[in-house]
Amino acid sequence: MILQIALGSGLLVLNVLVMAVAALLLEGAFRVTHPWLVRPPQRLKLVLLLVAVGVWVLLVLTVNIWIWAFVLFETGVFKSMEESLYYAIEAFSTLGLGDVVPKQEWRIFAAMAAVNGLLSFGLLTALLVEALRQVRLAQLETRQKG
Repeated sequence: MILQIALGSGLLVLNVLVMAVAALLLEGAFRVTHPWLVRPPQRLKLVLLLVAVGVWVLLVLTVNIWIWAFVLFETGVFKSMEESLYYAIEAFSTLGLGDVVPKQEWRIFAAMAAVNGLLSFGLLTALLVEALRQVRLAQLETRQKG
């Protein structure tokens, strides 16, 4: 049980690190594109921003899911990579169909993937909302000055 908790906690930390690096890269992209984003016309740029950040969030989630799938497979929790990936997606999304279940001795570890999914969705949703908010505030400020 201690091994499962330690391994799961390590993966949680790794995935938070992946999200932190992704957030820093996204911030860099915003700095580069900020002057363009706040210049008129602005509405279409908000749509493009939402799509771009949404794709970025999906990419980060995909990386996190693949990390879990790889470890689930390599530790022998599941027999195939497809089964491991399916379970990781199911756990991350907290869908919990129950058609694929981990081996008895790995249940705690596998369940931690759901915890990771909740954390990931929460943090990345906050990133998405904050990105949109910051750009919109800057756009409105530019409008008022101009």
